[in-house]
Amino acid sequence: MFKKLLATVDDSTLTFMRLMLGIVFFAHGAQKVLGWFGGYGFSGTMGFFTTQMHIPAPLAFLAICAEFFGGLGLIFGFLTRIAAFGIAMNMLVAVLMVHMHIAFFMNWGGNQKGEGYEYHLLALALAIPIIIRGAGAFSVDRALSNKSTT
Repeated sequence: MFKKLLATVDDSTLTFMRLMLGIVFFAHGAQKVLGWFGGYGFSGTMGFFTTQMHIPAPLAFLAICAEFFGGLGLIFGFLTRIAAFGIAMNMLVAVLMVHMHIAFFMNWGGNQKGEGYEYHLLALALAIPIIIRGAGAFSVDRALSNKSTT
């Protein structure tokens, strides 16, 4: 089973998709965990998720970890399918629980009560092929799966 989890093809397109998704989600996760890029850090984010959004603490913790560690996993191509799945679940929950009732488009003009879900759909569109096909070229997963077959 572990061999199937790591298996991937030598595909540079998957690599590009994985890196872009990983960089974006690492930055979002770093806001939530480390307070980088104008974020509130771990305790501030947990407080917001649990008190303002009424998300149970274990689920809030998982969401934060999925962004931060999922982003890192995607950047390095390590346990890529798990990382992409965690990010996909974050995006699916965000669409269904927060953004669906607002609008489709992002709030570029500031005339909505929040953000739409177009960004979330793009993240899902990148995550799903990665879940299905794996990390692609230049990944820890590929190196490990090649080692286990020799």
